[in-house]
Amino acid sequence: MTITTEQAGAPVVPLGMPLVGGSHTRTQGHGTAGLETTDAERGERLAAVREGRLGSVHSWELVTAVDGPGTRLTIFLSGCPLRCLYCHNPDTMQMRRGTDVTADELLVRIARYRGVFRATGGGVTISGGEPLMQPAFVRRLVRGAAAMDVPVALDTSGFLGAQATDEMLDDVSLVLLDVKSGLPETYKRVTGRELQPTLDFGRRLAARGNRMWIRFVLVPGLTDAPENVQAVADYVASLGEAVERVEVLPFHQMGRDKWADLGMRYELEDTEPPSREATEAVRDVFRARGLTTF
Repeated sequence: MTITTEQAGAPVVPLGMPLVGGSHTRTQGHGTAGLETTDAERGERLAAVREGRLGSVHSWELVTAVDGPGTRLTIFLSGCPLRCLYCHNPDTMQMRRGTDVTADELLVRIARYRGVFRATGGGVTISGGEPLMQPAFVRRLVRGAAAMDVPVALDTSGFLGAQATDEMLDDVSLVLLDVKSGLPETYKRVTGRELQPTLDFGRRLAARGNRMWIRFVLVPGLTDAPENVQAVADYVASLGEAVERVEVLPFHQMGRDKWADLGMRYELEDTEPPSREATEAVRDVFRARGLTTF
């Protein structure tokens, strides 16, 4: 197995507004800089992927007040089964665009920040793409981090929730569940996929007592119809006390250039971000159901 230290992977797109209270920007991602990347023979690589020893990594970043509480080491994995029209990192959609990195290499980096995590109440967030495209790799990362007493958050659409075993979820301290729509036809329009797996996964988490933060992206002309907002709010309220907070995230255009760079058609070219007033009105729909909403 040959090791190279070249920087690879695309940087994370900086955001122009906070996802969560605190920092007003997401720091520039590091790609896979600083991680030892792996160039393995095909047979060896496939075996390592099946066993979860090797994964396709898009980038990583260390950031505060985004992707969970405290200071987070967020690891973005490559590959996603959804094709969200508003995706701000479309370069994470295909696993082949990532870089091969071993789970052991990532766990070494996680270990370096244990003091920071303890001091800030933070931890690791495994994101994507869709992390559950690589369930064996995620299981190994989650187990390794939990063995170091590092809290782990899983940032997922829930579409592949069936890939998350109960053993994996036992080691996850928080699930950031992205509920993209409350109506099946709108979900299909947004993602190209079906809504039901996300609903089923959220209910499974609630039944298990897994802590959840719900995320909903507000896109004018796409997800902001009152009946869709109401459907999302009703579903989230039905999950009960497992839901600690809801984040209504205003659509932005920060990833638009990436679509062009990848030769992909971007359908939301002319969509404007929602106004503060419109965003706050949607948050009030969730608050009216007793949900702590930001």
